[in-house]
Amino acid sequence: MLPAPPPKVRKGDRRRQRGNRTGFTTGATAAAAATAATLGLVRGTVPTQVECELPNGMRVSFAILDGRLEHVDGLERAHAVAIKDGGDDPDATHGARITVDVFRIPHGKPEVVLEGGPGVGTVTRPGLGLALGEAAINPVPRRNIAANVAVAGAPILQAGDGLTVRISVPGGEEMAKKTLNARLGILGGISILGTTGIVRPFSTAAWRASVVQAIEVAAAQGQSTVVLTTGGRTEKCAMRSFPQLDEACFVQFGDFVKAAFTSALRHGMRHIVLGAMVGKLTKIAQGLSVTHAWREEVDRALIADTALEIGAPASLVAEIGAAETARFAAERLAELGLAIAFHRALAARAIRSLRDRYPGPYRLTVLACNFEGEAIVSVDDDAPALRPATPAC
Repeated sequence: MLPAPPPKVRKGDRRRQRGNRTGFTTGATAAAAATAATLGLVRGTVPTQVECELPNGMRVSFAILDGRLEHVDGLERAHAVAIKDGGDDPDATHGARITVDVFRIPHGKPEVVLEGGPGVGTVTRPGLGLALGEAAINPVPRRNIAANVAVAGAPILQAGDGLTVRISVPGGEEMAKKTLNARLGILGGISILGTTGIVRPFSTAAWRASVVQAIEVAAAQGQSTVVLTTGGRTEKCAMRSFPQLDEACFVQFGDFVKAAFTSALRHGMRHIVLGAMVGKLTKIAQGLSVTHAWREEVDRALIADTALEIGAPASLVAEIGAAETARFAAERLAELGLAIAFHRALAARAIRSLRDRYPGPYRLTVLACNFEGEAIVSVDDDAPALRPATPAC
């Protein structure tokens, strides 16, 4: 039995306030600029406001900048810029000037052709649903941009001319350094993304999609092991612990446990390694699908029970049960020389929880890391403590 805990020590009852203004993806923003430029070719002037249809069917109006018509190498060209607005989810591409040039191709095929210009990455690895060497304009936004341009440019296409749409992002190569593009094999710039056209606050959809995509890339390269880590420090810890693995095996899943595990199982990963620190490890042991702080608090009773399991003094167990963070337990138990035992027991609980929620024929390893990004202990699901008891004869 756990001793009765003293009153909870809380950091504050007021929860962080989140904005809820939605924004638009790079794909939707590119579609707007492309539509405006195409209308410029049709009408003789580029509009300063344009409405286009998003992949989810919504029609949205965008402001257009720097619209102009020119002749380049004997071709009529229209130029337009739309600013990428991430809403209350500003990411690396928030504020980017998504720039589109649309060329009228006389007597060509009456079709819409998309190209990537400076600042848009190039695909160099399989697994992204795009051919190697193609511009990193994902399939859904690619179709959406082409569809909007086809509607706006119908008079040109009906006249038997073609339209070439070139998308550029000034500064895109620098923006890409703040993303996982290089890990995915997208080099030289950002990706043009977006399955709905809408960015929800705090990018749950965008981050979850990036996790799934990273696992798809690893699978496409023939990898059978994936190392799922909660962030940069745990990833560095895992890379030092598993130096034999290719970089493509390492995926930062953030808070999205369910998305990461279901994707790994869907792609037949035979060994899943989970790297985490004490807070996320506790939430995974709790059975949460999403471990974000706003979703659910750390289960203090679980942490206290784990401390009791490894023989921590009753007075400390009570303090742990009242503390606000899992880190408190980790630090206090480390002072007593119980860091390895505590993290081993917590990892075992996480393994049991994950096995219950995501069954399958794979090996599971949990790597517990400290706050400096160093390995504390690695626990496999075939460890003796996790094996079912052998029935007596």
